[in-house]
Amino acid sequence: MKRKFILNFLLLICISAAMQAQTLRRPVAAPYLGLGAYSLNHVDAFSFTANQASLAQLKNSTAGAYGERRFLLNELNNYTAAIGLTTKGGNFGVKAGYSGFTDYNETQIGLAYARKLGTKIDVGVQFNYNGVRIPTYGNSSAISFELGTILHISDKLHAGLHVNNPVGGKFGKEQQEKLSSVYAIGVGYDASEKFFISCEIEKEEDQPINVNAGFQYKLIKELLVRAGVSSATSSLWVGLGLTVKSFRIDVTSAFHSQLGVTPGLLVLFNFNSKED
Repeated sequence: MKRKFILNFLLLICISAAMQAQTLRRPVAAPYLGLGAYSLNHVDAFSFTANQASLAQLKNSTAGAYGERRFLLNELNNYTAAIGLTTKGGNFGVKAGYSGFTDYNETQIGLAYARKLGTKIDVGVQFNYNGVRIPTYGNSSAISFELGTILHISDKLHAGLHVNNPVGGKFGKEQQEKLSSVYAIGVGYDASEKFFISCEIEKEEDQPINVNAGFQYKLIKELLVRAGVSSATSSLWVGLGLTVKSFRIDVTSAFHSQLGVTPGLLVLFNFNSKED
């Protein structure tokens, strides 16, 4: 049992190095999930995971769940759920994530809030509980927060800033492991009701600059395609989404040149949704 744990832990270290030390809490398809953040037409339950300010543009309450098997390994499963709630005083978001396996896993629970400041600016904030569990050695936790703002330059062009953990919290009582700070700027363009493009440049502490670029296109009213690339890990991601009444189901896949394929499944539900 101990030998198996050591081998699995070494595997996680090697994969983390190949992925530019990205945390397991962050899905490989995170750029896919957050693609609609810099748009007025394509905001969904997961958009605020890229920028909390996007919550302000939700028209209906919505919920979603996403699961992926990173590089087809049982030890690297990732599950994330998100809820967006609309209110008269602003919109709220709740996010919960689990990554890993029995002998090592990471969790995150986040509560977000966003509102409009006039017609041109949206702002948002999120507070997170981060946990790491290693049964052989114990548990550790840390609190962090995120800030986001989005400027609607026009009805089609949108730009924003996002800061994750600017104060650099640390895990555990001894506080030996530091949570990385991440800074990002993003821009999106609603070319039409069917076609949308987005680009985000992010800088994680002690890591090279990463560029996430992608697009969404509605082939027909019920069917959309999303695709893009992440430069730091040389990863490609693509997905097809099918809308049936208030539900949308996306089948996704991410490709890493060295580590292989990461399949995923996304399910979204919109409350009180209206026909387009």
